[in-house]
Amino acid sequence: MSQQNSFPTVVLASRNQKKIGEIRELLAPYGIPLISVEEFEGVEDVVEDGDTFQANAEKKASQTALAVGHWAIGEDSGLCVDALKGAPGIYSARYSGPGATDEKNNAKLIDELAGLPSEKRGGKYVCHVAVADPEGNVQLNIEATCRGRIADSARGTNGFGYDPYFEMREYRKTFGELGSVVKQQISHRARAFDRLIPQLLRTLSQAK
Repeated sequence: MSQQNSFPTVVLASRNQKKIGEIRELLAPYGIPLISVEEFEGVEDVVEDGDTFQANAEKKASQTALAVGHWAIGEDSGLCVDALKGAPGIYSARYSGPGATDEKNNAKLIDELAGLPSEKRGGKYVCHVAVADPEGNVQLNIEATCRGRIADSARGTNGFGYDPYFEMREYRKTFGELGSVVKQQISHRARAFDRLIPQLLRTLSQAK
């Protein structure tokens, strides 16, 4: 008997199409129906003013759940570079200031690291996932990381954000060069959801 449609609908607190696609692919094998918050009219963007990835993820999950009346996933992720004392961190998506784009953020990052040798360009991607029930109560929290180094130049066109510059040492390829199948196994987001899914399945089963 298929699990498809046997779980409550879960709403992802994101309008980032590539992020939605990645998470939907991670949940699809388990029959968890995922839709984006953008499918609901009149839901305002959550202000990400927390001082940690967890605080932002929890706020997105809780406020979105209350706004739409469904289970909600809030995900906050970013790049923490050792030489920059953890920056851009929680400000990864808006690192270059107002009107930030992936291109502008990457340009600032590479400028900040100019002249640094390979061994001093280490860093990690962090992903924190929070799940809230329809009443806005946070029920689950998971965080995972993935270490790598920041390449001197962009390589590859897959992924988004800092992916073309984030190199996995063991693969000698950036996330931008790695295919989605590999990224779904080793990325910070994949690792977080790998830990989250068993707990999410139990939690949603009890909610039916």
